[in-house]
Amino acid sequence: MTSVARYHLFDTPIGICAIAWSDASVCGVSLPELTPDATRTRIIRRHPGAVESPPNESIAQAIEAVVLLLTGARPDLANIVLDESGIPEFNRRVYAIARTIPVGQTLTYGDIARQLGDLLLSRQVGQALGRNPIPIIVPCHRVLGANGRMVGFSAPGGTDTKRRMLLIERALPDEPLDLFE
Repeated sequence: MTSVARYHLFDTPIGICAIAWSDASVCGVSLPELTPDATRTRIIRRHPGAVESPPNESIAQAIEAVVLLLTGARPDLANIVLDESGIPEFNRRVYAIARTIPVGQTLTYGDIARQLGDLLLSRQVGQALGRNPIPIIVPCHRVLGANGRMVGFSAPGGTDTKRRMLLIERALPDEPLDLFE
């Protein structure tokens, strides 16, 4: 993993998240843990040596976009620059495809595997997304199992968090939007 100089905690409608960056490139996002201290511990564990700092302008813009997304707006996160050093090439390819999924839509692991050229890669796609160090910006929550099943979300809260994020994005049209579930 890249050596990270800075991280910052920020409030969202789903709780306190954290973002880590090197220079002006995002290299990590942590979804809310039970407490802000637990979120801080998680981001530091993923990025040893990181120092808590106020965000620079580009990181502040990334934070603003994430917060907007989690309020139900539809900002474009594709322009957020990522530091993918230390991320295997296959995972980078998976993340690049995931970043093309529009807000409010989903793909399956098989859909991404097909875009990579081989449906048999579905399991590896799931493993790559399970190791995603930049959730929300790399929207692994928008990737579902076969037949749209809610599976495979390794962030705190598991598939409940995934469902909540998809509800906020209105990607689950059969379910009402309830931010306070």
